[in-house]
Amino acid sequence: MNEEVIAILVLWTFIFIYSIFGSIDFGSGFWAMVYHEHRTSAGKIANRFLSPTWEITNVFLVLLVVAFVGFFPKGAFTLGTVLLIPVSLILFLLAIRSAFMVFSYSVQGYRKTMFFISGICGVLIPALLITVLPVSQGGFISGFNGRDVLLIGKLFTSPSLYMYILFGLTSELFLSSLFLADYSKVSKQEGAYRLYRGNALLLGPLTLIAAMVTLMVLQPEANWLIDNLYDQRMWFIWSFLAFLVGYGCLWLKNSEMDTAGKPRLALLAIVAQYGFASYGYGMAHLPYIVYPGLTIYDAFTAKETFYSLMIMYAVGLAILTPGFYVFWRLFLKDKRYLQQE
Repeated sequence: MNEEVIAILVLWTFIFIYSIFGSIDFGSGFWAMVYHEHRTSAGKIANRFLSPTWEITNVFLVLLVVAFVGFFPKGAFTLGTVLLIPVSLILFLLAIRSAFMVFSYSVQGYRKTMFFISGICGVLIPALLITVLPVSQGGFISGFNGRDVLLIGKLFTSPSLYMYILFGLTSELFLSSLFLADYSKVSKQEGAYRLYRGNALLLGPLTLIAAMVTLMVLQPEANWLIDNLYDQRMWFIWSFLAFLVGYGCLWLKNSEMDTAGKPRLALLAIVAQYGFASYGYGMAHLPYIVYPGLTIYDAFTAKETFYSLMIMYAVGLAILTPGFYVFWRLFLKDKRYLQQE
């Protein structure tokens, strides 16, 4: 396995981790807004998870960006140039969301505004992030005077863009519903658990349908990807089987509550589902970063930089991992925190 393949595997791993954590984080912000004044404790449960964890999600975003810029500087330059407006909007929304998340806990008058800002950003940021996928598949970038230009009109009139956005949003809300169902179960909040389980039961099939329709409406320029996805079909078969297992776990008998379901097993199976699908999609997309003009070999950095970055990540993760474990013990495991009123 050469350096370029190792680098793209590291980058894709960070993308997958951020997509899972980000989906739960942004989705929890949306549910906190929706259920803020609900008669159940669903809004409190979402906010209880959200309040200490949004910073962790940003850590993985930084790791992802540094990996992309470090390993594939030409790829980062190309996508950063053509997606300047979406990237700028993402940074702006992240800054606004972070500011309200920080100050709303010390200034009570901003609590309701924080729920609104967090919920809206929880929809807009993932929608902007997922625009990278259709752009990278070809057909939306054109050369003009020696530089790449995004065909904005073609992009915003393409049904594939909106199906990708729909798939991203349903995935975000599905994953966050599963996580919050488990969080509610551990917190012994049956009303919230019943609500989030119901959301997951509805959103699971919708996510699957959105994924299939997205493939059906891809641009003609992306036929190369369809062919490659078919070659990787076993990963998607495993993904579908994992979905059936995860969805089925929501119907298993629950000895702790009157409502059925084992949300933790369901969440683990669904994460495995996305893991299989993500690997299959990534393999199908290789060797292109942006089709057809930019491959991982064209965009790769110098080998000296690659090895330096790998050492940096090894040391950095060795330092961060104990902190993540302590955080998990304090906020996601401690029943005194989980079951507080």
